[in-house]
Amino acid sequence: MLTTLSRKMIMALTGAFLCLFLTIHFLGNLQLFMAPENARIQFNAYSHFLSNNPLIKLVSYVLYLSIIVHLIDSILITIKNKKAGTTYQQDRRKRASKWYSRNMGILGTIILIFLVIHFKNFWYVYKFGHAPLDSNGQKDLYEIVVTTFQEWWYVVIYVISMIALCYHLIHGIYSAARTFGLYHPKYVRWVKYIGITFSVVVCTGFALMPIYIFFTS
Repeated sequence: MLTTLSRKMIMALTGAFLCLFLTIHFLGNLQLFMAPENARIQFNAYSHFLSNNPLIKLVSYVLYLSIIVHLIDSILITIKNKKAGTTYQQDRRKRASKWYSRNMGILGTIILIFLVIHFKNFWYVYKFGHAPLDSNGQKDLYEIVVTTFQEWWYVVIYVISMIALCYHLIHGIYSAARTFGLYHPKYVRWVKYIGITFSVVVCTGFALMPIYIFFTS
C-alpha cells in the first residue's frame, strides 16, 4: 500500500517527465510559425520521423502511461486527503495559498478534457484516420492542424486550456520541488521563478500557434 508521500513522489516524477515531453513538443511545434510551404515540409517530415522511430514509439508509450498514472495518482491523493480531513478552512486557505493551488482539480479536469479533444483531432486522425498526403507522399499533419485551427471555437478551447495548463504547471513545478526535498528558501525561490518562466513561455507559445494560424491561413 503506497503512502501519501510515495504517491506524491510518483506524481512529481511523472509530472517532470510530462514537462520534458511538453518542452520537446513545444520546440517541434514552433515550425508552425514558419512560412506555410516551409512549415508544411518541415512539420510533416518531423511528424513522419517521430511516428516511425522505434525509440520515439517507446517514449510515446511511457508518455501515455505517465498521463494515466499522473491522473489516477492525483485523484487518489485528493480522496485520501478528504477522508483524512486535511483540508484547510476556506478563509485560512485564501491567505495561505494561491487560488490555482486550491483548484488544481478543476484545472486538471480542463486539461484532461482538452487532451481528449486534442488526441481525437490530431493523434487519432493521423494514426488511424484518413489523413491527406503531401507532395512527398507523407501524411499531411500540417494540413490537419491548419484545418482544425481555422475553427474559432477550437482556438478558444485551446487558449483557455493553455491558461489552465499554465497555472497547473506553476503550482505543479513548485510542489514537485518540495516533494523532491528542496525546502531551502533560496532554492525554492529560484525554482518558483524558473517554474513561472517555463510555464508562461511554453503555454503562451502554444496558445499563439492556433491564433497565428487562424489569422494567417
